[in-house]
Amino acid sequence: MSQPLLDAIVESAEGNATLRIRPASASDVEILSINFTSLSTTSRNKRFMGARADFAMIAAECVAKTSNPRHFTLLAEIRHEGQGTIIGETRYAYDAAARHGDFAISVADGFQRQGVGLQMMTAMERHASDLGHEMIAAETARVNAEMRGLAKKAGFEDTGLGDWQSVHLAKRLSR
Repeated sequence: MSQPLLDAIVESAEGNATLRIRPASASDVEILSINFTSLSTTSRNKRFMGARADFAMIAAECVAKTSNPRHFTLLAEIRHEGQGTIIGETRYAYDAAARHGDFAISVADGFQRQGVGLQMMTAMERHASDLGHEMIAAETARVNAEMRGLAKKAGFEDTGLGDWQSVHLAKRLSR
């Protein structure tokens, strides 16, 4: 997984820039921690389903299992005039007992609603499918309309397994 998974041109405040979705590595812990810290309080609460402050530890956990193909983290990096900035991440973990992968995703506030999340999900799904995984699932807060909308756009369906606070979403992967 050393090659970029997806390149695209996105519109940023500075003009056109290249978005590269790539696997995270151990050297990305600090910039991933900075990315989590730079999210608004609302975005952080949605990503972690509650308040968190231990971003360095979370970032380390995201990249700790990069040698295990059942676990991976993808980073969305925007490059403008030779400088790279992490603007999103998605973490994926395969649960062999449940026979599906789970994921979490975040996109920097200034890049939300520009297609970055959908591109990241597409790259994640493609990699999970290449690993032979057949289903991906996620849980989100019922009040997280943005994630529910993104998941619906990506082809996920509400499984009905959530509770009064959460929605459980799933998608069967094509091979």
